[in-house]
Amino acid sequence: MNARLDVRPPESSQSATLASTVFERLREDILEGHFQPGEKLRIGALQERYEVGASPIREALNRLMSISLVQQVDRRGFRVLPLGAEDLMELNRTRCWVNEVVIRESIGHGDEAWEEAIVLAFHRLWRCPMFLPSGQVNREWELLHRKFHASLIAACPSKWMRDFHEVLFDRADWARRASAKRLDQAASMADHRAIMEAVLSRDVALAVSLLNRAIGLLVPDSDTGH
Repeated sequence: MNARLDVRPPESSQSATLASTVFERLREDILEGHFQPGEKLRIGALQERYEVGASPIREALNRLMSISLVQQVDRRGFRVLPLGAEDLMELNRTRCWVNEVVIRESIGHGDEAWEEAIVLAFHRLWRCPMFLPSGQVNREWELLHRKFHASLIAACPSKWMRDFHEVLFDRADWARRASAKRLDQAASMADHRAIMEAVLSRDVALAVSLLNRAIGLLVPDSDTGH
């Protein structure tokens, strides 16, 4: 008799998948405002909320620390990283500086396949509704929006710069979502089309200017910056 083949993924793989799922759910809850800036994230409460053990919760929290959404306090505790008005201004300035590098390098190295990927990413974004019937920003639109912006810099040869750009993009997500609620989809798509056309026209100065102008609009309504 042949031995029965065990095709189950190894425990380490299952643990990594579970931690990734918790990471995505917790990240989404933070960005949607279910956890406020400065709020403590208690391991026990998170275990109950996501119905998992402590290990995937801690791994997810460590990953959120790496993208500056969570910080560790008192060695063992965690909280949502606060982002005040001055922090947001500094973040926006840094994103503008980085845009000047990654967009210039991507335009300089981009080929026909890169251009086609940008057009496809824009088309998918254009077809997706920005808002759900409830009035919340559509999660699918958010993912497509991220993919569109990633496509713009995909030809930049520096992985370090692309990764840093993504970290800054992640950190600004909550401000972007707050700003999106003040926009209509037609205006947003007109702005994104203009950015796409500037990039495809290889107009570095215009593309950077349009992207940086959009960043300058990412300011939440409240005086506290959240």
